[in-house]
Amino acid sequence: MSSTTPRFLKLPDASNLSLRDQICEVISSAIISKSLAHDRALPSCRDLANQFGVSRNTVFAAYNKLIDLDFLVSRDRSGYFINPQMASLNNLQNELRTAAQDEKPCIVSFPPNELSPVVNPLDWNSYPYPFIYNQIDPDLFPVASWRECTRQALGRTKTPIWASDSVESDSPQLIQQLRQRLLNTRSIYAEEDEILITLGSQNALFILGTIFSKFGKPIALEDPGFFGARNAFRMSGSELIGVPIDGDGIIPSKIPNGCQLVFTTPSHQFPTMITMSQSRRKELLKAADEKDFLIIEDDYEAEMNYFSQSSHSMMSMDTSGRVIYVGSLSKTLSPGIRLGFIVAHRDIIREARIARGVMMRHPPTIVQEIVALFFQLGHYDAHLNNIERRYQKRWQAMDIALGKHLNMLKRTKSKGGTSFWLTGPEGFDASILANRLRAKGVLIDRGQDYYLNYNEKRNFRLGFAYVPVSKLEDGVKIIAEEVRALL
Repeated sequence: MSSTTPRFLKLPDASNLSLRDQICEVISSAIISKSLAHDRALPSCRDLANQFGVSRNTVFAAYNKLIDLDFLVSRDRSGYFINPQMASLNNLQNELRTAAQDEKPCIVSFPPNELSPVVNPLDWNSYPYPFIYNQIDPDLFPVASWRECTRQALGRTKTPIWASDSVESDSPQLIQQLRQRLLNTRSIYAEEDEILITLGSQNALFILGTIFSKFGKPIALEDPGFFGARNAFRMSGSELIGVPIDGDGIIPSKIPNGCQLVFTTPSHQFPTMITMSQSRRKELLKAADEKDFLIIEDDYEAEMNYFSQSSHSMMSMDTSGRVIYVGSLSKTLSPGIRLGFIVAHRDIIREARIARGVMMRHPPTIVQEIVALFFQLGHYDAHLNNIERRYQKRWQAMDIALGKHLNMLKRTKSKGGTSFWLTGPEGFDASILANRLRAKGVLIDRGQDYYLNYNEKRNFRLGFAYVPVSKLEDGVKIIAEEVRALL
């Protein structure tokens, strides 16, 4: 029997049908349930006969009957394939299924959880105006540069580097490039054993939540704040405490005593895009010493400052080792590459490395090597300069469009990033706005999802990184029409 023969195909233990018809029933059921690939040949008569323990002539007769019933087609020298017409038939049958045909219930009953799911549709990129979080314009991705780095990484001299198991280690080349070409731009100096590569910042936060959950102390977060961090810390079993923000960022005096960690996004507060002032950063560091907590600094969109120089990272200002720095390449390179990193004291990194090894061993080494080459050959710097110019133009276009069409709403002050945060008057419900806009091809991020208790509905977020400049104002006009209708 071939190793590619579907082993889930089995004859029933008891049946009144002939062997031929039993085979017909098994294969037709697999076709209708879409368990077989339409572009792949079915098992040969010899393979299926060996699997079922019947004669080849019986299988041959079953296949011919299925051809007569239009389930299969025969192709010379290629074998038997599912009839292409079955795809449309399957869709029709799915539509005709009734509620009486309930699927078998799960034997485990899960209690409700407090995790925040992504509410945007899976086909978000088919909408004309997807003003949503965490998406980048694919036209800005440097395909030629990435292809060149991939070609070099796949060369024979490089293959031994990534083809073997790296156990729990990371690419030394990538660690070196991060130290020399990324972290130093944030005034951070770190040794090799103080950096851990992760599958994006989301994975980094889950790892940190896991290793600190053993202390049993709560974690404080900005409120509103990044729901991804909220999910990661909840999954690790930690108690969460929301801390309000103002025009300077998180308010240190509102952080209660007894917290183990405080999560913050000082470069561009997520989701309001406020940049934490230098005085507030110093105040937060002082509070960390006095109240004995560690700070997780998620340096969200630190590169996207269009009108002023980036502020110093909190880690570069830290003199007592209380800051854990989390970064990602999702906003600058691509969310699909899924690479991020943690910078912290080597003892924290050692614990995080062990936890990561239990979860997934290590991020794909081939991807790490490609990204290392992307940095080393200067492609990252060139790409960063390009997207900064492009996003600055989009920011300016959005700023003008919002001032022209949505000046009836309050907008937080920001000088960078790839989104805007807007607030309606008392009684305004951005959830209703989001539903009405989706029907018109416009997607927005509703504000209530960013609050710990989902108790504020007046806000919404407009991300513009995926929408071309030529379409920004038209999309804002549609939003403005619906806002006026609600007001």
